[in-house]
Amino acid sequence: MSRDAKFKEEATALGYSFDGQIKVGGNYMPLVRDGNRIYISGQIPRVDNEVVVTGAAGEQTDLARAQLGAKICVMRALALLQRSLGSLERVKAIPSISVFVQSSRDFTQQSEVADGASELLFKILGPAAGAHTRTSVGVFQLPKNATVEISLIATVE
Repeated sequence: MSRDAKFKEEATALGYSFDGQIKVGGNYMPLVRDGNRIYISGQIPRVDNEVVVTGAAGEQTDLARAQLGAKICVMRALALLQRSLGSLERVKAIPSISVFVQSSRDFTQQSEVADGASELLFKILGPAAGAHTRTSVGVFQLPKNATVEISLIATVE
């Protein structure tokens, strides 16, 4: 199965469509290409006009819901790559992702939240392209009260 087909399959499994506009919340580019690298700006779990996973993990949002938020963030990033490249088949690697988790004072499972994103990258891109380094940190607040924000770097053909 192609990566694009896997992307569509995962979108269906999540119950969201990523065919619509990927909104930008300010004066910046959602992605910038520099040679064979593409830098994807931080993506929050927004679908169409709605941020669908909000609140602090460990307080308003449980771990499973925060992981869903991480998956939606990655799907948005992959949708941007797909649109830019024409196909996810052109992604050679995802060398690094950064995961920011709005966390309650006692929440310490930022890495487990990030697992939602990592697992989806492996599923869609496969182990060669989906393997990545990762940083996951807890923060006090994120834009639009999002639970998660993810940025990533992709190496492409």
